Amino acid sequence: MKALRIAVLGSYGKTTMKDMLETVLSRGKKVVATPGNTNVLISHARWLLDDVKGDEEILIFEYGEAEPGDIGRLARFSQPESAVITGMAPAHMDGYGTLDAIGKDFATIYKVAHPESVFFNAESPELASRISQGVEYSSQGVDGWNISAIVVTLNGVSFEMKKAKRHLKLRSGLLGKHNVGPLAAVVAMAARIGLTDSQITQGVAATKPFEHRLQPYKLGGADIIDDTYNGNLEGMKAGLELLASLPAKRKSFVTPGLVEQGLDNEVIHQQLGEYIAKASPDKVVLMKNSNTQAIRAGLEKQNYSGDVQEEDDPLDFYTNLQHIVAAGDLVLLQNDWTDNYR
Repeated sequence: MKALRIAVLGSYGKTTMKDMLETVLSRGKKVVATPGNTNVLISHARWLLDDVKGDEEILIFEYGEAEPGDIGRLARFSQPESAVITGMAPAHMDGYGTLDAIGKDFATIYKVAHPESVFFNAESPELASRISQGVEYSSQGVDGWNISAIVVTLNGVSFEMKKAKRHLKLRSGLLGKHNVGPLAAVVAMAARIGLTDSQITQGVAATKPFEHRLQPYKLGGADIIDDTYNGNLEGMKAGLELLASLPAKRKSFVTPGLVEQGLDNEVIHQQLGEYIAKASPDKVVLMKNSNTQAIRAGLEKQNYSGDVQEEDDPLDFYTNLQHIVAAGDLVLLQNDWTDNYR
């Protein structure tokens, strides 16, 4: 196939990055991307056989990972010329064991894609400390583009990008400053493949929150941010930073914690408790499980003085959320657990 192939990999933010790329690049090219969470080898093969026609100009592959060797197998199959590494955090630790093992797996992308065409998230500390090749992106800039005038609201994020004589004023429906860097990476990639300023601006304007990924909605006069798809520490941290930055009469944070954190599970949940305390919500609601006490330990370490509530029945809590919130409230819901986790 003649199409440019782009791989998207990382511990978090892959589906959002894939959808950003598809939304923006489609303004100037014929683009198809793996649907939904289609991110394993057999699903890629079925997608190519069933849905790809052969006249596409760009193919975008989302890579899933669960154990060493996964990224290499996916890359050998799809042979990407370009890639984006969205970030690194403790995830699938039962399969990898250590963050170094995850980093080594991610680095296998360089056996297929040239470093000059691999963009990586410099605002992910664990990734940036292990990946030294490629094009860095952050809320400061990317690929010679400088970023300024960042404004974050419950309606989205706006910012400006400048490079030589090009000056773009951009606005996205995505929430949070942490989305500026990824959006900027998409802009830089779009500029590289020849999209016009107008196409790029329109494409960024079309990006919006995805289901259960920092998705805002109104409930009885309260603002709810649904981030229940999230399942990693860096994503939790980004959501908490958003919660801290937005105005509200009363702020609440709701979570059961994280799964598949391996041997560092207790330490990670204590860190989560510390991040929650630093965001200073008025109320913290913890879905009671094996991680609750570790989160509480992190809250106590930071001398959190707000209200902490434990819930034995998550379904009952979420079902009756409209009876708990009031006008002017801001509530962040992060992560969800299936019944097989305790």
